[in-house]
Parts: sequence; C-alpha cells; structure tokens
Amino acid sequence: MQTNGKIVERLFSEVGVAINGPEPWDVRVRDDRFYARVLKDGSLGLGESYMEGWWDCRQIDEFICRVLRGGLKEKTRGDLRYLLAYLRARLFNLQSPSRAGIIARRHYDLGNDLFFSFLDSRNQYSCAYFQGTDDLEEAQEKKLELICRKIDLQREDHVLDIGCGWGGFARFAAEKYGCSVTAVNISREQIRFVLESCKKLPVQVLNEDYRQIRGTFDKIVSVGMFEHVGPKNYRAFMKAVHRCLKEKGIFLLQTIGGNISRINCDPWINRYIFPNGMLPSIAQIARAAERLLVIEDVHNLGPHYERTLLAWNDRFQKAWTRLSGKYDQAFKRMWEYYLLSCAGAFRARNIQLWQIVMTKMGRSQPPCRFEAPLFS
Repeated sequence: MQTNGKIVERLFSEVGVAINGPEPWDVRVRDDRFYARVLKDGSLGLGESYMEGWWDCRQIDEFICRVLRGGLKEKTRGDLRYLLAYLRARLFNLQSPSRAGIIARRHYDLGNDLFFSFLDSRNQYSCAYFQGTDDLEEAQEKKLELICRKIDLQREDHVLDIGCGWGGFARFAAEKYGCSVTAVNISREQIRFVLESCKKLPVQVLNEDYRQIRGTFDKIVSVGMFEHVGPKNYRAFMKAVHRCLKEKGIFLLQTIGGNISRINCDPWINRYIFPNGMLPSIAQIARAAERLLVIEDVHNLGPHYERTLLAWNDRFQKAWTRLSGKYDQAFKRMWEYYLLSCAGAFRARNIQLWQIVMTKMGRSQPPCRFEAPLFS
C-alpha cells in the first residue's frame, strides 16, 4: 500500500509539481502531516496547512494554476464535506437579508489599514484594467473610465452604485463627470470612510441591502458585489435593478464568475475569506435577467484580475512590517495564500471576471463607447 506521501507526490507529479523540488512552483513540505491533511480535506486542507506553516512554495500562484489545470481539486476533495456544504446551500438561503451582513463583519470590516496597505489611492477592491500600462494606480483609473464609457455617463445623470466599497467609483464619477451618485453599502467601516471622503461631493451614502433600494436612476453600476448575492437571490437582485433603472437607463455589472453553474463555493475561501460567497456562471446571470433586462455586451477581463491580485500581494508584502503589530503570522499566510491562489485560479482560466452591460427591454441599443480590443 502506498503511503500518503507517495500518493500526494504522484498526484502532484501529474501536473508537473514536485515535492521538495527545485522549481519555484514546487512544494516544500515542513510537516509530514501535510499529506494526510490534503488527501482528507482537499482544498480546505491545502489552505489550512499552509496557514499552519506545514508547507511552503516560492510561487503559490503557479502551483495553484497547475493544480487546477490538472483537475487535482476534483481528485482530492472530501466527498462528505462537500455533500454537506452542497445540501446546506441547496436548502437554505445563505445570503438572506438577516445573513447578508456576515460578509461585511468578517471581511470588509477587518480594518481599513489592512486594505489600504495594498489597494490603489481610490481604494478599489476589484479588478483593474491593465490596458497599455503595468501600473496598478493607472490601471484602476482606466477601469473606472472604461465603466463610465460603457454606461455613457453624462453630467446630468443620477447614478446608483450598488455595493460601493470605499467609494472609488462614486468619487471618480462625481469628480470627473460632475454627476450625482447614490452609493449603497452594508459595511460599517466602508460607509464611514465614504461619508468622510465624499462629503464635499454630490454623493449620498445609504446603509441598505440592495433589496431595500427605492427610487429611479439614469445609470446603475455594481462592481465586485454580485459575488455575495447568492443563487437564491440572483433574480431578486435583477428585479431590484429593473425597478430602479429608468426606461432608457444602462446597468453595468462587474463580477467574478465561474465556468460552471454551482450553488456552493471553495470551502477554504468560504471559511476564511468570503463567508457565504458564490461565483455565478453566465447561465445563472442570464436566467436571472431573463424578461427583465437585455444583455448588450459581455467583456471578459479575467487576465487583468490575475495581474491585479499579483500587484496587491506585492504591495501587501511590502506593507507587512507596519501591519505585523496588529495581525499575526497565520493571518499573513492566510492573506497571501488568498491573493496568490486566486491569481493562480484566474491564470488557469478556472474563474473569470466579467463586465456585463444591460438595458431594459424595448430600449434602443446604447451608443458604443467601449473602445476596448476584443481580447484586451
């Protein structure tokens, strides 16, 4: 009978990863308990054992990319654990109004000092657009401008920003275009920051769940929030957009997405990073919008998110000396594993990043101001 070590070594070798090998994507095992943990708990065990210091890797992003491309995640998953998670997501609304605040408390309220240590000056916690630049700051500005072009933003517009984060888009739209913005969020820390940073701008900030939003708007954007909506609520989200969007309005949705329709997500990400998060598929988004909204354009920016995550990790590592007094070493390993494993998932084309432009049914097609190459 093969030992756990031999089994893991054989599985890794199938995707070009060696145990204690010379390549930067090879795994260096520090604790032999690593092998049984990975075989028993799959991706959850892989992430937890890294947090505990049981293994290291000089290039985690490429290691994860090879694991995903080679399908090893499917070969090592703990069947009972996944089945229970699947049934829980199937039976219960994990993103109901009473549970929606969990993600805000456990992730977005961790501390602005953490997030601002690696984000750009507008504090955008979403994919940048590295078209013609290698600089994160410029790439995030390009992303904001791309969104404004796609929704044909005008000075007289009143814009709704669903899940506004730290207000990067709201400030940009108000400052650069002179329009008014209603920004909606449920994170205590983010709302406090937006109120202060936008106090001299025509930006209204509401502490509301998207299901509570009332009023009508010329344009609606939602950037990096739909991942927290959940499949049981996709239709309710689109109904809220339809209710709030003027007849000739334009809606832009930016979301990370999956290649397959699912109702549960990676167990490590769910436990440590985004509780109750879920990546929609194009099919799930289209079904939710059916008979409500017309899909005008779909733009896949997935490769740009890989670059964004690598830039964030580089900044996070450089900022660690001033963060280490508040966050321990296990947190550091958790956060770098999160950023780098997600970069690897984008590189493997396991997950995507879509900007989707929608309008109400019956409206003429909006002017084409996308100005982006097909494969950018």
